[in-house]
Amino acid sequence: MRFATSIAAFTLGASLAPAAAFPATVSRAVSDNPFAGRKLTINHSYGKKLEATFDAFVEAGDELNARKTRTVQTTGTFYWISNIASLSALDEAISVARAEQNQGGVPQVVGLVLYNLPDRDCSAGESAGELSGRDGLRRYKEEYVNAWAVRLARASDLTFAVVVEPDAIGNMVTNQGIPLCASAKPIQEEGIAYAISKLQLPNVNLYLDASHGGWLGWADNLPLVYSRLAAAQFKEIITLSGNTTKVRGFSTNVSNYNPFQATVRENYTEWSPSWDEDHYTSSLAPFLEEQGLPARFITDQSRVHLPGAREEWGEWCNVSPSGLGRPQATDTGNEYVDSLVWVKPPGESDGQCGLEGAPPAGVWFNEYVKMLVENAHEDVVPSDSLERTTKSWWPQY
Repeated sequence: MRFATSIAAFTLGASLAPAAAFPATVSRAVSDNPFAGRKLTINHSYGKKLEATFDAFVEAGDELNARKTRTVQTTGTFYWISNIASLSALDEAISVARAEQNQGGVPQVVGLVLYNLPDRDCSAGESAGELSGRDGLRRYKEEYVNAWAVRLARASDLTFAVVVEPDAIGNMVTNQGIPLCASAKPIQEEGIAYAISKLQLPNVNLYLDASHGGWLGWADNLPLVYSRLAAAQFKEIITLSGNTTKVRGFSTNVSNYNPFQATVRENYTEWSPSWDEDHYTSSLAPFLEEQGLPARFITDQSRVHLPGAREEWGEWCNVSPSGLGRPQATDTGNEYVDSLVWVKPPGESDGQCGLEGAPPAGVWFNEYVKMLVENAHEDVVPSDSLERTTKSWWPQY
């Protein structure tokens, strides 16, 4: 998502201290790869939105991309729970996954995004949320996180992969010169720590968001200073959550456009060792291990910019031209990466920026998703038919 370069006001306590500054029990790898042998659950609410995209291709006589759209409708994507009112989407995700697993016989991993911190998106504001300040933190704990814990505990028959608070750590590391980010930092640290502690369930795999290579992967005044600071910030928050808490790993490139393995190195990455997400995860891994944290990752590839689409890494909003990236894949060639996944539902706008006429963040942007389908990765194989794939246990629309 966002990208910033100033850390002048960054004041993370003991940020560059050795691991002994915190209890040695802060490890925190848990479970085997949750994506191995499991299929990422389909988000049928997202699939319904794609009917408009399918219709547009059919009307234009573009059968190839219409059939690719049918494929996208049955491709697993993460469910975003971005406010208290959308908690019902958790119930939908659980219901869909259970039906697919029990009636379809396909083991599921349910992808979820926990995204409702007070004063979230403090640096850009396009995705500002419903909560603010200390009262927002109280509601975040009591009305939001606690509801997650109850629902996921009741679904012990399912496996979950949860991305925790996209952008939050990136803002803590690089944007403390922004007053709202500075005032939000202690509240957000407490909120994330609380979420981690409440979701300590054997069927839940937590991935704390680690931004992307263009944000935290730079070699700055110190070798990979942002990566080192991020690892220390992760450790501080996980320590706050309790000495026995565990996380599976970290998410990267959520809602951004970086390729996992770039075919062309962009000029603006010249001074960065993290010029694609493959390099970023490999660069960040040693700093996490230094802090006693698990060097495991999932990387969002729902949208990937085409070569030359950006003039600088700071362009994050509705980047064009872009295409759908590789769907769920565990054969990444990177020992640290659990899976490539689609976290951001392709087609939802990043905000009223980047392209003229772009709708607010989260609103369906049909012209944009048409471009994504047209430029899709080769693994997005067109469906054999224009008919919508359906099964007896799938919702009808």
